[in-house]
Amino acid sequence: MPLTCRGRVRGLEPSRGDVDDALGKFSLTLIDTLDTLVLLNKTAEFEEAVKRVLKDVRLDNDIVVSVFETNIRVLGGLLGGHSMAVMLKERGERMLWYQDELLHMAKDLGIRLLPAFNTSSGLPYPRVNLRHGVQGPETRTGTETDTCTACAGTIILEFAALSRFTGDPVFEAHARRAMDFLWEKRQRNSNLVGKTINIHSGEWVCRDSGVGAGIDSYYEYLLKAYILLGDDQFLQRFNIHYASIMKYISQPPLLLDVHIHKPLLPARTWMDSLLAFFPGLQVLKGDIRPAIETHEMLYQVTKKHNFLPEAFTTDFRVHWAQHPLRPEFAESTYFLYKATRDPYYLEAGRTVLENLNRFARVPCGFAAMKDVRTGSHEDRMDSFFLAETFKYLFLLFAEEDDLPFDVEDYVFTTEAHLLPLSLSMATEELDDSNFEWTCPNTRLLFPDPAYPRNFREPIRSAVDKSCPRPRLFRSGSSLAQDFMANNPEHLELLRRMGVNLIHLKDGRVQLVQHATQAVSAVAAEDGMRFMQEMMELSSQQQKEQLPPRAVQIISHPFFGRVVLTAGPAQFGMDLSKSNLGVSRSKPYTGCSELSNAEFVAGRIALLQRGQCMFAEKARNIQKAGAIGGIVIDDNEGSSSDTAPLFQMAGDGRSTDDVTLPLLFLFHKEGNILLEALKEHREVEVLLSEKARDRGEETDMRRPNATEQAKDLDTLVDLETFQEYLKSSIFISPQEPNIEEEESEQPEAGLGEETPASAVEEPVEDDDANSQSVDSLMADWQEDLEAFKQMEKDEL
Repeated sequence: MPLTCRGRVRGLEPSRGDVDDALGKFSLTLIDTLDTLVLLNKTAEFEEAVKRVLKDVRLDNDIVVSVFETNIRVLGGLLGGHSMAVMLKERGERMLWYQDELLHMAKDLGIRLLPAFNTSSGLPYPRVNLRHGVQGPETRTGTETDTCTACAGTIILEFAALSRFTGDPVFEAHARRAMDFLWEKRQRNSNLVGKTINIHSGEWVCRDSGVGAGIDSYYEYLLKAYILLGDDQFLQRFNIHYASIMKYISQPPLLLDVHIHKPLLPARTWMDSLLAFFPGLQVLKGDIRPAIETHEMLYQVTKKHNFLPEAFTTDFRVHWAQHPLRPEFAESTYFLYKATRDPYYLEAGRTVLENLNRFARVPCGFAAMKDVRTGSHEDRMDSFFLAETFKYLFLLFAEEDDLPFDVEDYVFTTEAHLLPLSLSMATEELDDSNFEWTCPNTRLLFPDPAYPRNFREPIRSAVDKSCPRPRLFRSGSSLAQDFMANNPEHLELLRRMGVNLIHLKDGRVQLVQHATQAVSAVAAEDGMRFMQEMMELSSQQQKEQLPPRAVQIISHPFFGRVVLTAGPAQFGMDLSKSNLGVSRSKPYTGCSELSNAEFVAGRIALLQRGQCMFAEKARNIQKAGAIGGIVIDDNEGSSSDTAPLFQMAGDGRSTDDVTLPLLFLFHKEGNILLEALKEHREVEVLLSEKARDRGEETDMRRPNATEQAKDLDTLVDLETFQEYLKSSIFISPQEPNIEEEESEQPEAGLGEETPASAVEEPVEDDDANSQSVDSLMADWQEDLEAFKQMEKDEL
């Protein structure tokens, strides 16, 4: 958890649903990155890490995990670590004490996964209890009926390697049975497979077919199983599937899902980021041109949005805005460079590397992007980032002398774990026809160096002409006029019109009209008209969706590396046209005129949600002279990870008088900001459409960390810096005094809020908030030295 600087332990943090199925209290990241350490020639660290795994990791946990994720990350990690340990021991360099301990752990884990395969079809259950298996009441699993094709078809490499390392054939036999069943269930006319299948009947539950999420690594493992195991049956099946992919799914440079029974009709108008692995697989297949075309499209989308969005449309707009630091694009970039030696792919890798450092690097690691449009972060760094993304980027730039062993002697699993090709026990003659277009000589295919450039240019142009910046909605007057749900006079009018206002548990309100309860037929007609206006207003607000905004912490020690997803307001300053930053304030309710306006003047006010309308809060802090506001949700546990984007609407009246920006932070993101205030006393923030590039200069913050680390002499001199400190404006960390208070619940669909604890307006304490320039200077010098040292250290 790189924003809160601690590890994520299953059960100790709020559940994230299926995402947590990868976690099993078995030190996931440590195991997943064992062979990465050896590849980076960190053999001493590797040896220490192996000892830690053997000492601390336990697999007998009463916890339900994903069979797929546990196989590729943990079983694959143990086998990759075992392969590296054996290699180092044979060289006599390290691990001389090693006696296959990681392999014994891998077999223990394999045995714990085997109960999942106890189905009539041989397809595994998607989840298994590490201690109890499946189908018992204590297992809390075994009731599932469906699994994804990739989940069942991405087992063979790890299970076959486990069988061949240990001499126990049971693991490979179960994995082969699952692969055989999927092959038999392909759609015979199109030779495509769907995304989701019933593990008992073999019926396709989702009949969409593509090369991305749900199917991706099934195709990958067909080809790599041939490479690792030498069984040409896998290659034959892959070639049949591949021909259909290129016939129906590939529309260079696009890869579009189709229906397995109607493969000529696209099934959707967007692509997911997981398909970015496919150009790399095409390189292994030997089909270079379409690999170059699709990769170029992905590269241009990456440059457009800084990262590859989790999903994007056929005109290259963002469909799903997250980017969890996935490795697939780096993977394909590496394989294309290996095949072509075209330096163009080194530039593509440089782009990925620089964007990771500029936008994702935070004090305790690299944070997943919550929204590539705003640059906001998620408190998440998945194990595959170190196991795959780092590994492929290192390999892309590494010279042969940089590598401690020859990677050509290994095959990469879908989690980039290294399994030795010596596991192959094939002795039979292979059919030469299967080798068509495999392992090409790119110098013969592309004798003209400009040839790849000729079909990259049109793709670049096509992407450049797309992705126009969205036009933002600017709210105007409301059809519902001046209605406010906490106004007694308005509520009395509703009663007379037969309209009841019902408060829902989530803070919203529901309007219901009973014409028979109106005081007269005329009042009932007025009530009907009012209801129609409210529905039109609600419909209008739902259609006019604003994109998310960013709250970026730019002061020491964050320097812009922590970015929080914020909900926009449908009124006030348009942050797409200007940025606003640097402030000092404390949480207020903001529901009445502030008594100490001089304390808020010229600063961004922190506001507690509740008690009144958002627009009323904005007007009150604006009247006090604030330059902006951040509303923090009082609903404990709320998070942008799990809740949809929250937009603060107006109060039914014209909001043209509100000219400052107002942003909304859920409870989790708000706590990150408040914790920063508690720990560092003084915090600067930037409110913007998206995160400011940390490489840019701005007069609203201190010089960025990279500049500090490069050359102390280029920074401001002490006298200038002291003046800077005196003139800077900060957010203060003082905690509010909270008292529970009963209040009327305001409307929520129209900028309405849930009731909240009243927050007393704090009184300025100059002594408590003051900090000497000398003390700040000492901290500053210490940070500079730390950053200079960090630049010298290896990543």
